[in-house]
Amino acid sequence: MSFFRNQFANVVEWEEFRDDMIFWKWSNQEVKKGSKLIIRPGQDAIFINNGKIEGVFEDEGEYKIDSDIIPFLSTLKGFKFGFNSGMRVEVLFVNTKEFTVKWGTQNPILIPTPQLPGGMPIRANGTFHFKVNDYVALIDKVAGIKESYLVEDVKIRLTSVLDQLLMKWISREGKDMFNLQANASDIANGIREDLDMQVIDNGMTITGFQIMSFSYPQEIQDMITKTASHEMIGNLQKYQQVSMTDGIASGKVTGGGAASDMASMMMGMNIANEMMKNMNQGQKEPLASETASTVPSSEGGKKVNFCPNCGAKNEGANFCPNCGYKLSM
Repeated sequence: MSFFRNQFANVVEWEEFRDDMIFWKWSNQEVKKGSKLIIRPGQDAIFINNGKIEGVFEDEGEYKIDSDIIPFLSTLKGFKFGFNSGMRVEVLFVNTKEFTVKWGTQNPILIPTPQLPGGMPIRANGTFHFKVNDYVALIDKVAGIKESYLVEDVKIRLTSVLDQLLMKWISREGKDMFNLQANASDIANGIREDLDMQVIDNGMTITGFQIMSFSYPQEIQDMITKTASHEMIGNLQKYQQVSMTDGIASGKVTGGGAASDMASMMMGMNIANEMMKNMNQGQKEPLASETASTVPSSEGGKKVNFCPNCGAKNEGANFCPNCGYKLSM
């Protein structure tokens, strides 16, 4: 008799456990006497009868259905196995891990901005995380009509609304279109809350949302890079000088073409401007010969240090010792 009983026994388990599967429903709905339940790490087993949860088993291990499981089921405690009869029940295995999904915008998002009438075309990418947190809602909305549910199913649903959410939170409060990375955390927090509302009815929750980077069209990126370079140097004229000098030194501006002529002309003008500045500064300063050409006299007048007639040096005499020219003033 025990031999025939074992023929009817079965094993209730999620044998082909997949990391990308959110839940899997055991296909054989009839549990026989002598059957056993196997729960692996990262799984919960939910017994369902007539669409109603009878029991949730979370501890990993191997259990006998008739002695370890049946006594704990809510409405089936008095169930008695017969020789040819079994208990018709569904067993839903749920993956309890936190799932990580990479996302990215497939097409540029046109963010309204005054600088560009057609909108700023922006791409973004990052990750989001979710997990199952409500078995009742999961069974009612999803597991009741599906045999399994994949992470890809959730990804398709959420990425379909990401473009609108990115536009909403980037445009909110006048975010700087050219420095969105500085506001990435605030934008991500807002999107996470909105995405959570998309999956909460299905018994899941968004545990995290990150924006790794924003990207602009190459023309916009070049403009941002050039603007940053100007700000870093702080002087546009100096930036032009450095750029032109670097071009000539690297050989990029050579020959007798227009670029070379323009470079030479700009460098010549810059050098001439610097010479004029130096000359003007020099004219404003008094010459040493002028300040030292005369000294006060003890008689109240001034005596010349050098003879204005022949240029001979004077040691304080009233007349030039070389030509006799009167020196006192």
